[in-house]
Amino acid sequence: MARPQAPALPAWRLALYALPALPLAALALPFYVIVPSFYAEALGLSLASVGTALLAIRILDAVADPILGWASDRLTPAMGRRRALMLVATPVTAISAFMVFWPGAGAGIGYLVLWGLGLSLGYTALSLAYTAWGAEISADYRGRARVVAAREAVTLLGTLLAIALPFAVGLGVGAAGFHGLAAMGVFVLIALPLASLACVAGVPEPTDRTRERLGLRAGLRHLSANRPFLRLVVAFLLNGIANAIPATLFLYFVADRIGAAALQGPLLFLYFLCGVAGLPLALRCAGRFGKHRAWCGAMAVACLVFASAGWLGPGDVVPFALICAFTGLLLAFDVALPPAIQADVIDVDTAASGEQRSGLYFALWALATKLALAIAVGVTFPLLDWVGFKPGDGAPSAEAGAALAMLYAWVPIPAKLAAIALMWGFPLDEAAQARLRRQIDAGAAPAVVSPRTQV
Repeated sequence: MARPQAPALPAWRLALYALPALPLAALALPFYVIVPSFYAEALGLSLASVGTALLAIRILDAVADPILGWASDRLTPAMGRRRALMLVATPVTAISAFMVFWPGAGAGIGYLVLWGLGLSLGYTALSLAYTAWGAEISADYRGRARVVAAREAVTLLGTLLAIALPFAVGLGVGAAGFHGLAAMGVFVLIALPLASLACVAGVPEPTDRTRERLGLRAGLRHLSANRPFLRLVVAFLLNGIANAIPATLFLYFVADRIGAAALQGPLLFLYFLCGVAGLPLALRCAGRFGKHRAWCGAMAVACLVFASAGWLGPGDVVPFALICAFTGLLLAFDVALPPAIQADVIDVDTAASGEQRSGLYFALWALATKLALAIAVGVTFPLLDWVGFKPGDGAPSAEAGAALAMLYAWVPIPAKLAAIALMWGFPLDEAAQARLRRQIDAGAAPAVVSPRTQV
């Protein structure tokens, strides 16, 4: 007979777990959205060179993902493997973010590659430990959605801060002096270590549920046999590409297509604020329809709403604001439900293989995320450069404006539709996940590593 599962985290521990998401989000959005345009405009680097540099950073970082994931699963420190990796990765991430966000006036592509790679590697290790930890905190289908929703609510609040602070301080037209991106660097340098320490000190980490260690060949065999994971990660990649393309081009679309550069910050703020508001709706729909069906429905509605953005032109601020609000509500489904489903597909592997490999699985998940972002930047920036689009040079030509609109609004839709097709008949619902947990419990009794002791 299986032992009872550990009780869900109380609200105050859940809040402590979610706390590092604030500075992590505050560095993620500037790095992926603001840094490319800042280095191109303030430092005078070409769009093609910035896009190529960021693509190279993400490719090099991607090589490290599975290595870090595998190593993190093999760590056995007394304080817990996820918390130990967080403590190691935090200072690397904080210092690198500070350097990337506050470059000197003479910083070039080499500077961006060096510190950008440090930031990517540190962020990878830190977020890998953090998300794998979150997947292991709860063994319950709905409880996992609660953990992820709490983390992603704070993530969205951090994203709002990342939008408000740079634009409030001002990005300026040059790299000299103290600007909005530098303010984010200072915030991350201070807040990330404090939040990580509070989380590590106050949140329990479940012990490793592994019954046996797998060799490389056996591990790859179990991974390739995990069909729900393969199906999920492909759908996540497709949806990630669909989301990353407009995210990468958002600032340019608002400034050069809509003609409302002064509203870049407010419109981004509106989008992510609606994302926070949409989280209760996402949880409610997941509880009623299942996590995968709720996610599919949100993606379908997003396609319908977002398609109209391609027809917008100069002065269409109000229609675009409405699109930002609606798609912001649907963003909550994208950020809360797929990671909760990911925790369920890890159960498939744990039950079949006998080894709990959350770190490796979330490393592959992160790899898909980075690949989506790399495709978005590495493809769209050179294409815009090729059609003669120059940011900050006033209204673009008809050809450049049409290319920007098409890339921003319509190109992402087929990828989302393909993701829906993959996920609609997904086999892991609440009943199937409960059967998996009973199978895992029968083979390895659960225990918890508290902040100070193991019980």
